[in-house]
Amino acid sequence: MSEKIDTGIGKAERTDVAGHLSKVLADSYAVYLKTHGYHWNVRGPEFFSLHGLLEQQYREIWDALDTIAERIRALGELAPMGGSAFANLTSIKDGDPEKDSHAMLKELVKDNETLIATARAALEASEKDGDDVSVDLMTQRLAAHEKAAWMLRASIA
Repeated sequence: MSEKIDTGIGKAERTDVAGHLSKVLADSYAVYLKTHGYHWNVRGPEFFSLHGLLEQQYREIWDALDTIAERIRALGELAPMGGSAFANLTSIKDGDPEKDSHAMLKELVKDNETLIATARAALEASEKDGDDVSVDLMTQRLAAHEKAAWMLRASIA
């Protein structure tokens, strides 16, 4: 992109952070899709409570997607969009609606932990590159996904 941006963070650093944030965005979108799909397809004796928990989690992720993409744009880069772009950036696999509720939750714990690792890498890059705004954003995302993983783990136990 050719626009001039002067925020005290150099072009190379902004590009580096935006690349990491793009991976966070892709992982977040994949976890959003899976969580929403499992919300639709969960069944069993705990249906009502799990249905509600998953709705709470996918709504929280949905709200965060826009914030992450807007941060990428504020850094002067284009946010990835579309299924193939996200598929190339994420390691999160599609969910299987045939799984039982226990298996769904275990998978979502693992996916949230993958997303935590991606966000932590973005946090470290943001710190290294002097981008305090992205550090703050990744700190918030880490807290949200650590809490989500904890709630899912507690629901399995």
